[in-house]
Amino acid sequence: MASAWDELTLAFSRTSMFPFFDVAHYLVSLMAMRHQPGAEAVALKNPLSSWFTAMLHCFGGGILSCILLAEPPLRFLADYTNVLLATSIWYVVFFCPCDLVFQGYSFLPVQLLAAGMKEVTRTWKIVGGVTDANSYYKNGWIVMIAVGWARGAGGSIVTNFEQLVKGSWKPETEEWLKLSYPAKVTLLGSAVFTLQHTKYLSISKHNLMFFYTIFLVSTKIAMMLTKTSVSPFACFEDTLGRIFFGRQQQLSPCGKKSEVKSSFNGTGSSTSKPTVDASDKVKKKHTKKTE
Repeated sequence: MASAWDELTLAFSRTSMFPFFDVAHYLVSLMAMRHQPGAEAVALKNPLSSWFTAMLHCFGGGILSCILLAEPPLRFLADYTNVLLATSIWYVVFFCPCDLVFQGYSFLPVQLLAAGMKEVTRTWKIVGGVTDANSYYKNGWIVMIAVGWARGAGGSIVTNFEQLVKGSWKPETEEWLKLSYPAKVTLLGSAVFTLQHTKYLSISKHNLMFFYTIFLVSTKIAMMLTKTSVSPFACFEDTLGRIFFGRQQQLSPCGKKSEVKSSFNGTGSSTSKPTVDASDKVKKKHTKKTE
């Protein structure tokens, strides 16, 4: 039984991402690009600019990992097969007759299948990034985590640079600040695969790839079916936040300070309402005496 399981997970870890899984990755990435405001108008008016943006969406993680490893960021262009494949997907997404590709992608089963296959490629990218970083920095686990994270979820960071060049970048959408669920789960996966690669985690790589991929695909499909953007790590993050970073907020008398400040004006003196009430009382006593 154990040998059959090992054969299954080993065969899974040797699955080639080209072409079907790569097609799913390009399709999901370019559909997300098309849903951005003004993307269709840019594709019609300036196809070259749209194509360049599409390549950033498709190969952004590889570009960022190359920059971190001091490699040529345009190295992805050497793999002309994948570039041509991504270009063909970009063309049919934006210029398909009768918009058949966009309409076909609107069906939920197609979206679930494409999103699940894209998550499979995330595992392969993380493993590739960790392995490449280890070849440059032997057992440099911080570098390995950073490069694996960049290759698995660096596309959104690179596309933010593209938005900055176009003038449509907004600080509140910065990936480093908000850390979406894909960025968090990729960081977790990069750390786990780094521990496995440096022999601190006693599990075979093909078993870890299988379990991690099943986790990615199941959570992604569950979030799409329930139409929620809440991270599955939300409760865990909240608990850790209260333990390590919530002590000061719980002990600080913020509420009392705000109540005290509300009874004073900007110069530190009390508000004028009590003064008015006191003057009214003096006037009433004065009228009584005169009467």
